[in-house]
Amino acid sequence: MASITTPKKAEAFFKGPCVFAAGAPTPESLPSERFPEIAFIGRSNVGKSSLVNALTGKDMLARVSNTPGRTQQLNFFRLGDRMMLVDMPGYGYAKASKDAIYEWNVLIDAYLKDRGNLKRLCLLIDGRHGIKDNDREFMHKLHVYAVPFVTIITKTDKIKKSELIDVKLAVETEIKKIGPAWPKTFATSSEKGVGIDELRLFLAQYVD
Repeated sequence: MASITTPKKAEAFFKGPCVFAAGAPTPESLPSERFPEIAFIGRSNVGKSSLVNALTGKDMLARVSNTPGRTQQLNFFRLGDRMMLVDMPGYGYAKASKDAIYEWNVLIDAYLKDRGNLKRLCLLIDGRHGIKDNDREFMHKLHVYAVPFVTIITKTDKIKKSELIDVKLAVETEIKKIGPAWPKTFATSSEKGVGIDELRLFLAQYVD
């Protein structure tokens, strides 16, 4: 198949056919590993679903909510029969029971440890709050499981440029300590479209 090497080709691919393929509430319900996968995770309410929607140009593809903990399973979206996008439950605060949060953590750990075709995990950091202890804890987990990841700052339209510079510097300082981290941090705004083209082109390298 033709490679995706330009922003226009990447945009055309990500805005192409994309459908909900499967929801996995338990490790046993994970779908077969047919396509390369890009997964999205971060603190609750960091903007995972909004970013998936912005990348694909489909406002209602992934469910968006102001309620932390709304994503309660791994949601798989098949993109052009060449890639799978995975919207994962957030970590940190969520309006859910301790038992439910425990089950999410079991599911997330199982996926990270055993998913052979997970090509890159996108770790989202809320630009308004910066990097937090639970982000650091999750980065350590990714290091232990040897999961390749890239950090993405979200909601940059909500902060000043000077604040974004500080947040980006703090994040890139942290990831220098982590083995499987991509050295560059992407700064995005799903609402304004900032950084989306650049991120599409980066992720397109993992398309078969």
